[in-house]
Amino acid sequence: MSTSPAPQQPLRVLLVEDDPGDVVIAREALDAAKLHTRLTVVSDGSEAMAYLRRTGEHAEAARPDLILLDLNLPGMSGHEVLAEVKSDPELRRIPVVVLTTSAAAEDITKSYDLHANVYVSKPVDFNAFARVVKKIDEFFGKVAQLPPD
Repeated sequence: MSTSPAPQQPLRVLLVEDDPGDVVIAREALDAAKLHTRLTVVSDGSEAMAYLRRTGEHAEAARPDLILLDLNLPGMSGHEVLAEVKSDPELRRIPVVVLTTSAAAEDITKSYDLHANVYVSKPVDFNAFARVVKKIDEFFGKVAQLPPD
């Protein structure tokens, strides 16, 4: 069995997360994975949409290959971001991994109804959370075939 070659370009990941501690864990996990990942972080849903639509200060933003989306965001919720992304013909092919503390059935169901690609409940343990982020990165960086820009 052969392994897939590393992507030619770094995996561009947009992390939509308002918890600075979770951002630090995600950065450390991605660094530890030794993959070529370019992580961009925005802290709320409105900024995520500005980044994705390349408006304002994000006019030169690169389109992400993957979105890691928290649901519990100030202002525009993660579900609202997900609905906008998946209803926009320019954005809907970007895989969205909902990565949130909620394990509530209604959040899971609503996320999949809004066409989330994956729903992952964040482990509370630092090391477990780091392993989850690393596995997501490895899957989308080495295994999955992503749509072209």
